[in-house]
Amino acid sequence: MSNAILHFEEINEARDIGELLAPLLSLFDIELGAEVILRNGTVQISATEESTQKIIQFIEDLRLAQKKSPIDPQTVSYCYQAMRNGEENTFQKLTEIRIPVGPRKPDVFPRTFGQQRYVDTLQRSSVTFGIGPAGTGKTYLAMAKAISALLNEEVSRIILTRPAIEAGEHLGFLPGDFKQKVAPYLRPLYDALHDMLPADLVEKNIERGTIEVAPLAYMRGRTLNHAFVILDEAQNTTRQQMFMFLTRLGYESKCVITGDPSQVDLPDSSPSGLIEARKILKNIPDLGICELTQIDIVRHPLVQCIIEAYQDHRKPKA
Repeated sequence: MSNAILHFEEINEARDIGELLAPLLSLFDIELGAEVILRNGTVQISATEESTQKIIQFIEDLRLAQKKSPIDPQTVSYCYQAMRNGEENTFQKLTEIRIPVGPRKPDVFPRTFGQQRYVDTLQRSSVTFGIGPAGTGKTYLAMAKAISALLNEEVSRIILTRPAIEAGEHLGFLPGDFKQKVAPYLRPLYDALHDMLPADLVEKNIERGTIEVAPLAYMRGRTLNHAFVILDEAQNTTRQQMFMFLTRLGYESKCVITGDPSQVDLPDSSPSGLIEARKILKNIPDLGICELTQIDIVRHPLVQCIIEAYQDHRKPKA
């Protein structure tokens, strides 16, 4: 057995690192055979030499990453599992890509290696498809790249759109004028905007038309130049709508299409435009298709379990 003690010079650092490590203590014991004790600003480790060195390196990597930007417990848990799977320098790899957004807002960064590949695809491609389950950061990371591009004057406007079909509801039966009818369907896009820009900047840019949030039907007949365009919930586009949207792309523009093929709300007689596009566009140059999975989910851990249970249930029975 090997014993080691890590000391923290600052009380606040010891507290913060201790809180992040606390959920992993039982895993250290079960999976690495290590007894790890957090006590009086120290981490005391008792394990085999190999496990001790792994845990020390993991904690040192966490300390360095935490000094750059706050790390959340979910990222710590993900990095631990990556370390168990043989990945090295997990915190450094995840935090080396940062997307600066609005003033007084923290940088956005990918929280999984799948999300990191997605951000890289967003950077390299004029058109990117982000496909995967709910909670994998498809829209959030695309929004961060859009805001960063706008603030860096790489584009002159952001256009955010969704098909106005959700969970089988029909707009005609909802109260209010057209704007009021579609507002609930566009709300998630506004929420992401407010996460990354101060409220006054969101309102100012919307008033100026620098940021436009509109239903997909409003894209018909337009050419979108010098814009960063995001189509969200694309699994609910028809084949005709997807073709219409993709052919709106103008000069010096980027386009991101996000969706989850497992959550199609279209009638059975209407195939999803997203599913068709994924099949027929995979070999187009300057067009990237990034598939995210349950491993990339950054919501409550139960979400991953729920999605896996539904997928198992829906598998064709032998």
